[in-house]
Amino acid sequence: MMIAQRPPGAAPAVRAAAEGLPFGRPRFDAAMALWTIHHWADPGKGIAELRRVARSVVIVAASDRLNQLWLIRDYFPAIACRRPEIQPEHIAALLGGNVRIEPFPVPRDCLDGFGEAFWARPEAYLDPRIRAGMSAFGLLDEAEISPGLRQLQADLRSGIWDARNGNLRQLAELDCGLRLITATGIDAAA
Repeated sequence: MMIAQRPPGAAPAVRAAAEGLPFGRPRFDAAMALWTIHHWADPGKGIAELRRVARSVVIVAASDRLNQLWLIRDYFPAIACRRPEIQPEHIAALLGGNVRIEPFPVPRDCLDGFGEAFWARPEAYLDPRIRAGMSAFGLLDEAEISPGLRQLQADLRSGIWDARNGNLRQLAELDCGLRLITATGIDAAA
């Protein structure tokens, strides 16, 4: 667990569900939700809680563009974004205030292990230790993962992946479909 890895003397950590934050209003200058909203049982309620406790909110979420990424399109279609309540435009409408939605490009050499981090390094997805840190794969069952892994491995061996997508290995960054949603000027009392 990440909380156990925190160094001694770190700021306090609070464990709570997004839908029921144990804080008064407005308690914080800003609240962030990064690569998490797709796990929330009730995204609308979680967003309302963020608005309640913070004057500004920053959320990173996936747009439908993510479904065009080779990883999902060609190998793991079950990862596809299907929940309309977590699409950036819907999140922005729920946040209110002054909202900006911007592309959140992922660098080719990204060290974080989120689902799209290895868009130019497809071999990484064959490593079960890397996939174990990706919530997108954690939400799938073996029947949704195994065929894609077999096909990806075959396509890498045969050169098919590089013939289709090899140009990606040369890009410095890619818009994989992630969006940075920033809301300021929120009336936390709303």
